Amino acid sequence: MKYVCIHGHFYQPPRENAWLEFVEYQDSAYPYHDWNERVNAEAYAPNASSRILEEENMITDIVNNYSKISFNFGPTLLSWMEQHDPKTYLSILEADKQSMKYFGGHGSAVAQAHSHLILPLANQRDKETQVIWGIKDFEHRFQRKPEGMWLAETAVDTATLEVLVDHDIKYTILAPRQAQAVRKLDASKWNHIVPTSVDPRKPYWCILPSGRKIALFFYDGNVAQDVAFRKLLDSGKNFAHRLVSTLDEKDLSPQLAHIATDGESYGHHHKKGDMALADCLNYIEKNNIAKLTNYGEYLEKFPPQDEVMIYENSSWSCVHGIERWRSNCGCNTGGEGHWNQEWRAPLRDALDWLQSELLKVYEQEAAKILKDPWAARNDFIEVIIDRSDASVDRFLDKHKIKETVSLADRVTVLRLSEMQRNAMYMYTSCGWFFTEVSGLETTQILQYACRTIYYARQVANVNLQEEFIERLAKAKSNIPANKDGAEIYRRFVLPVEVSLERTGMHYAVLSLFEESPETLEIFNNYQATSDRYERFNAGNLKLAVGRTMIKSRITHSEKHFSFAVFYLGQQNIIGQISVDMSSIAFDKMIEELVPPFRNSNVSNVITLMEKHLGGKRYSMDDLFKDEKMKIISRILKENLVPIEKSMRDIYNNNYHLLNALQKDYLPVRNEYKSILYYALNTSLHQFLREKLLNVNELKRVVREFKKWAIKVQNKEATQLLVNQSILKAFNRITSDIQNTSRLERMNGIFDLLEEINLHPEGWKVQNLFFSMTKQRADMGDKVYDAAWVDAFTKLGKHVNVKVNF
Repeated sequence: MKYVCIHGHFYQPPRENAWLEFVEYQDSAYPYHDWNERVNAEAYAPNASSRILEEENMITDIVNNYSKISFNFGPTLLSWMEQHDPKTYLSILEADKQSMKYFGGHGSAVAQAHSHLILPLANQRDKETQVIWGIKDFEHRFQRKPEGMWLAETAVDTATLEVLVDHDIKYTILAPRQAQAVRKLDASKWNHIVPTSVDPRKPYWCILPSGRKIALFFYDGNVAQDVAFRKLLDSGKNFAHRLVSTLDEKDLSPQLAHIATDGESYGHHHKKGDMALADCLNYIEKNNIAKLTNYGEYLEKFPPQDEVMIYENSSWSCVHGIERWRSNCGCNTGGEGHWNQEWRAPLRDALDWLQSELLKVYEQEAAKILKDPWAARNDFIEVIIDRSDASVDRFLDKHKIKETVSLADRVTVLRLSEMQRNAMYMYTSCGWFFTEVSGLETTQILQYACRTIYYARQVANVNLQEEFIERLAKAKSNIPANKDGAEIYRRFVLPVEVSLERTGMHYAVLSLFEESPETLEIFNNYQATSDRYERFNAGNLKLAVGRTMIKSRITHSEKHFSFAVFYLGQQNIIGQISVDMSSIAFDKMIEELVPPFRNSNVSNVITLMEKHLGGKRYSMDDLFKDEKMKIISRILKENLVPIEKSMRDIYNNNYHLLNALQKDYLPVRNEYKSILYYALNTSLHQFLREKLLNVNELKRVVREFKKWAIKVQNKEATQLLVNQSILKAFNRITSDIQNTSRLERMNGIFDLLEEINLHPEGWKVQNLFFSMTKQRADMGDKVYDAAWVDAFTKLGKHVNVKVNF
């Protein structure tokens, strides 16, 4: 009668540029592109195929942790994962199906209120929409109805619980300090308890004012803290014993040991935490010290016998209730000693004012096209999930007033709906959680606010920006240079704003460097299509002209324009566009521009572009961050070719002289050391990027590294490149695992890399080799060649996977 349930709350703050619907490059996540990608590589993906070790730290099994725990994923995170790591995404969906087999038909996946709002602070309509969106997104992905729902920060009030029950949610999970009083179901008197003293080993009914009820599970806070902050994940077996130790051995009634923590603990916050989790689950099952379960199964087997009264407006990450998201309560994530969070209240006040103004716009404009704007908003999640024209048609057919919806009305409805989506995103809890108003998470929610203002101006010609900025000025920054929310909005948010015109200019510049520029997708939002496009080259100079249409996939709005863009080499790009140029005028522009361009008359080309197109002049600075980096990297790569050749020539021409200096123990000048450092690290990176790895070339590079005592530069980035290179090599080996020479070459590469302190690692490589051991087992009782056995066993040791013969 002893049960264990581990719940992981897997979530990342939304990081997509509010206009591009794409996560732009984030320096702090280096060597990864962004934090979603980094945390996914460190936690989400490894938990889908985690390793179980024996005493000698060799891998004996690979398991999907999600199938044996309870978990929820933020819908916005799953949306990102579906696009950027579909393999892990599908593993998560499959884990839920597997868990239904393990746990009596109850899936382990739990829904989440959609956009991570603090629901007690949300108005009633937002509460309802957030729950509906969370349920519909869950049903779309997991193909079943959810039994439970995770509340952002476990923030709760009675009104929120009523909404959950309205939509057939059976349970939610709360922190122990959120229980105020308990009593047996047949008792009349409440037993008011000390905060955090609720018995977490059983579920409770919360009887609501409506007369309905919802089950509440209060996780064990002490064990959860041990996982999150006290290194309990250093040992899976210790983790298992710690969980079971919370149960009373003498009590023969059903008992549940359960915790809830951020899922990122299992691999991101604690390296190899996924393996500790896998070991814990395996140890519990293997030694039969308790039965693994999930909340749905446990609730069906052992319905609550007790009732609980919650603390209204409470949460798991603020001891002051929900003040962290509206006041200077003292909860923060660090900073200088004099810093405060007085900015939280005026930030929320400014957003509340903006939301009230947006509601007026929405109700007034949507009522002209939609039968019930609020029912339509609740259904709009179906369009967010599926942006196809057919999906939009179904949405409009269901909610339209008129028989026929014009293209203009279609665009208006989509803009209004997106305005409401962004109006909820601007309340994402992360905006208040941290220490400083100029932090990434707060500027992110201000992007969503800016996007709503943009839509309100488009659909109703209402300008809300000036007053919103005035209100933001009351949110004072702790950093003098950032001043206040108004300054932060002007410096970090407004420059990010994207119009169709700016997108068009981005396309024009990008087209200079693309092989097939006539049709380009621009991140997740825009599609560019040119009905006329011509590109001319004159030495290093490039000129592109075109007549193009930019269309937003999100709102279906579109704009036609003509452009000319002139590349003068390096990062020097000049471009101009016109939205009202006729076809005749466009032909005339080409006719006048091409001759001076071919004669390298730069000033004349620029003058003619100004004459024909006028308006604002665009440059590299106007490109979106990722594409700017891509183009600059391409330019730099081209520039590095002669530099690398020059460095290699110096290296080769002076090699014998350097040998002589070394032989006679004479000092090598720092200038030559720098050349050695550069040349050898470049050679190593070139080797790792090759499609086929040449062992002899690696021997030469490693020999030179050791000879000149050169260290590997940019160790973290190089290690990532090593892992990627070895993974590609392993993919080739898996198709022919009986090839002894291939295995020996792979072992040779491992040995050589380890000589320069590079140790190929990564769960993906381990997974591949583990699959190879399964292939080997499928070969049956065949007599293995001794050389093959040695090579295969040695490769297993290199990747820490146990091989049995």
